[in-house]
Amino acid sequence: MHLWVNQHRRDQRLPRVTKGQGCEVFDETGKRYLDGSGGPALFSLGYSHPEVNEAISEQMARIQFGYSTTFTSDAIDALAEMIAEEAGPDLKYTSFVSGGSEAVETALKVALQYHAARGDGGRTHFIARRQSWHGYTMGALSVSGHLARRRPYENVLMPVTFISPANEYRPPAGVEVEDLTDYLASELEEAILDIGPGRVAAFIFEPVVGAAGGAVPPPPGYAQRVREICDRYGVLMIADEVMCGIGRCGSWRALALEDGCSPDIMTIAKGLGGGFMPIGACVYREEIYDAITNLYGTVASVHTYSGHTLACAAGLAVLKIIRRDKLVEKCRSDGLYLKNALHQRFDQNAHVGNIRGRGLFLALEIVQDRENKRPFSPDRKIADRVRAAALEEGLICYPSSGSVDGINGDHVLLSPPYIVSRAEMDEMVEQLERALRKLDLH
Repeated sequence: MHLWVNQHRRDQRLPRVTKGQGCEVFDETGKRYLDGSGGPALFSLGYSHPEVNEAISEQMARIQFGYSTTFTSDAIDALAEMIAEEAGPDLKYTSFVSGGSEAVETALKVALQYHAARGDGGRTHFIARRQSWHGYTMGALSVSGHLARRRPYENVLMPVTFISPANEYRPPAGVEVEDLTDYLASELEEAILDIGPGRVAAFIFEPVVGAAGGAVPPPPGYAQRVREICDRYGVLMIADEVMCGIGRCGSWRALALEDGCSPDIMTIAKGLGGGFMPIGACVYREEIYDAITNLYGTVASVHTYSGHTLACAAGLAVLKIIRRDKLVEKCRSDGLYLKNALHQRFDQNAHVGNIRGRGLFLALEIVQDRENKRPFSPDRKIADRVRAAALEEGLICYPSSGSVDGINGDHVLLSPPYIVSRAEMDEMVEQLERALRKLDLH
């Protein structure tokens, strides 16, 4: 009997993990699993990387944590400096936390503090997108547009305005794909005007949607249009890169420099710590930091473990390896290889409606009818069945449901560790094909 609570059904028995190395994980029976999703797009360097393990051991031998309201440390200073270097010239200041939900919660608080510090305390409303996921803390859940996950908490979540997802495969009814960017930009502007420009604090979105939609990239020009509209009305632009950032999409920021814009606030987490230690961060512009600290003296969003020394040492080691081994570039080139392999294998599959994503952040949308994009009924539990069948084949992937409207729709996310080999990617594709063949999808 398990006395801890997991995220699966109470009648489901999970395999007991015993060890991991590279992209491989083994359970207590000795069965080998190939991690095709990096857990939840988390394990950027795979498992048991010797250099990260050594950095953690060396830090632990000195001190595990100097509480960050009392001390700074080499680890936290060096990590903040490296993030500033990689994030580009606009994003300079970092608040460290213990994970993605806390990072989003901090981003919302930073936005509110910034407006209040500038005498704009009426800006308290947030705009987000449907088919988005930002985390399970109450603020993060409030700005998350995933109906099934919100349901138990709807009556206590803060009011948020939701607009259409940026999904070329499923554009709003009556909107042609070539007109999607214009439509979405107009919808955002209309939402700001309806709420009242002086009431809107920020627009938060995932540059490439993760769990709620399945590696959904935006249409061309989307980020630039959002930037222009936010600037026009004094609305902060928050890019949630918890899942898609830190190089996974083939650029250090998923909202990449080549997109021609930077956010005001960015959240990062999963790939930052690589699963070695819990860590996340909220990164923001210098003018935001200055406005808040000039009035309040400090950014008021600290938790007990914020800036944990050991976690920062692990994150620093992860980022050094990503930089040294040119793994961002590898994500870009290997992502093309994996996407091409998926197309070759599944383009003729009657139940694979769409293959999409950027870098090593890819997904297949599973549909009942490919011609009209009709999803399976939720009671078929396609995502759960794909997960189980894949595990039988020795593949860890990330199937999720609700990708169409928060209830209907299923997709399978593939986001392997950056260190994955092409032979391992080929094996993942074969395992996934065998898993889908096992299911009765008719």
